[in-house]
Amino acid sequence: MNDPKIRTMEEFAAISGISRPTVSKYFNDPGSVRKSTRTRIEQALEQHNYRPNIYAINQNRKLTKSIGLVVPFLVDPFFAEIARNIENLIVATGYRPILLNSQGRPEQEVENLDNLRSFRPAGVLIAPLGRQSDRSALEAFCEEVPTVLFDSNISGMGRGFVGADNRQYARDIVEYLCRSGEPPCFFEMRTPANPNANKRRQSYLQTMEELGYEPHVISVDGEGWAFEDIGYRQGMAAIEKRRFETNTILCSNDRLAIGFLAACYEKGYRVGGGPQNALRVAGMDDHPFARFTCPPLTTVAQNYAAISSSAVETLLTLLNLGDSELPPRRELLFEGRLVKRMSA
Repeated sequence: MNDPKIRTMEEFAAISGISRPTVSKYFNDPGSVRKSTRTRIEQALEQHNYRPNIYAINQNRKLTKSIGLVVPFLVDPFFAEIARNIENLIVATGYRPILLNSQGRPEQEVENLDNLRSFRPAGVLIAPLGRQSDRSALEAFCEEVPTVLFDSNISGMGRGFVGADNRQYARDIVEYLCRSGEPPCFFEMRTPANPNANKRRQSYLQTMEELGYEPHVISVDGEGWAFEDIGYRQGMAAIEKRRFETNTILCSNDRLAIGFLAACYEKGYRVGGGPQNALRVAGMDDHPFARFTCPPLTTVAQNYAAISSSAVETLLTLLNLGDSELPPRRELLFEGRLVKRMSA
């Protein structure tokens, strides 16, 4: 016969022979109870297959041990990797991560914020949609909950921002492409989903002018987060219409570049350095799939580890300080690393 299902912490305490206050203390902070007691509780958890109702626990606590984590599009392996790093760091500090995906939709981002309110997290790390975000809803949330933004910055929002130095990314790869071959055209979405694209375009224009080259920006139609599809379809159209003034194409991000490489293949264009190839192609971010494209993609690598750890560290510092000692909002930008591969 199966053991009866344990539904409450009181039932678990009674059947395991451990006092209710001790069990509650363990769930609030496992390190706060003696090792022998912790072992008994963990053995009882396995034996009776009991998991506490974290929501109910949080509702009864003034300061929870949960940290919210909101990403704009979890299907994107870039955000999946960042989220994986941040989740591991949160767990290592003794907090519980609550991961929510905005699915590229502003209404879902607002719903995620509302859901987090019900969990009463100690703090939140969010990569906002950016241009599509409901600014008033995000601002109201940041006023209520200690929040640090990462990846996509919205000026003045939250208590800090951690992300990439997008201007440095574009500057370094433009300089490399110019000294190693023909100067690059810039391939972008006319309405980018992420504001980082605007900084990259501005840096491309500035760097090309400083180097004495005429910039060529190819802006194509397409909205949302289907970058590969946009890069492929609009890349095909741009090649057919001969919109590229040089044989070097710098894509606004690696996902656009992955789609553009597929367009080059279908059109019969060989990609890579050297006279035997028709085009050079590069991107930015060092997407997890960038080294597996054909040919492998030249890009600028984001410092995943530094961005993840600094975002968590910034939030934890704020939580430890308390409201009376909060420092001014700080922005931390990390430089990228040029990665030379066969595509350029």
